[in-house]
Amino acid sequence: MLAVMAAVVPAACGQEAPGDPVMRTEIGSGKADARAAPPPAPARGAASACRKVMFEGAALTHCVADPRKHRIETDLGPGEGEPYRSLAGLAAARPADAAPVAFAVNAGMFDEQGQPVGYYVENGDRLVELNRNEGSGNFHLEPNGVFYGTGASWHIRTSDDFYATVGDRPRFGTQSGPMLVIAGKLHPEIAENGPSRTRRNGVGVDRKGRAHFVISEGPVSFGVLARYFRDEVGAPNALYLDGTVSSLWDSAGDRLDVRAPLGPLIVVTER
Repeated sequence: MLAVMAAVVPAACGQEAPGDPVMRTEIGSGKADARAAPPPAPARGAASACRKVMFEGAALTHCVADPRKHRIETDLGPGEGEPYRSLAGLAAARPADAAPVAFAVNAGMFDEQGQPVGYYVENGDRLVELNRNEGSGNFHLEPNGVFYGTGASWHIRTSDDFYATVGDRPRFGTQSGPMLVIAGKLHPEIAENGPSRTRRNGVGVDRKGRAHFVISEGPVSFGVLARYFRDEVGAPNALYLDGTVSSLWDSAGDRLDVRAPLGPLIVVTER
């Protein structure tokens, strides 16, 4: 049965000493910078890639990235500066000539400084190596996994599978945990409906290569989120991204979540 961890164990530059736990589902207690400029307006007539759904009594928002229409990138912060720490910060920093953002979400777990605690690749540069340490907390509930891709080819693998089979560095990559769905089956440690309930989000890639990002609109169990990816999305593999801090920027849907400070971000742009 999964437990929600409330403490934070910082790791310098996203690295841990062997065996040190990464325990967190919420970082900080304040809001993201409310002074950030409003996000750029979506293109005229742009349709949202996100829709609201109900599943087992839970309200969810389901966003789809289609490789024929979208690109995926990871983004930690502007240039060599500090992490954005919010979707509003990302929105305010986007250059006017940048590709329009379809939507963006938090990209996995991070330390107190907003740095990734696991494998992280941005624009083909590996900023953090694959984290195969043992520890406590959701990140270390093995198997955890990696969401990664290059161009229009996007994938999710367990971290061990990624280590053993992926030789070429992807264009983007982020490690989080636990896996929700593994080869069509639920993570063996996920209870059908465990007592741990919070806002949650995750990502799954279907058999057509589309990436599905799902965020709950209220507290849900791990089991509900995992079954949605297995039964409704039909994703052979799905990865948990985070808990209470889970956030979404849906440009065309006029939604920009402002919650606790974030770390790395996944940005889906129009082709």
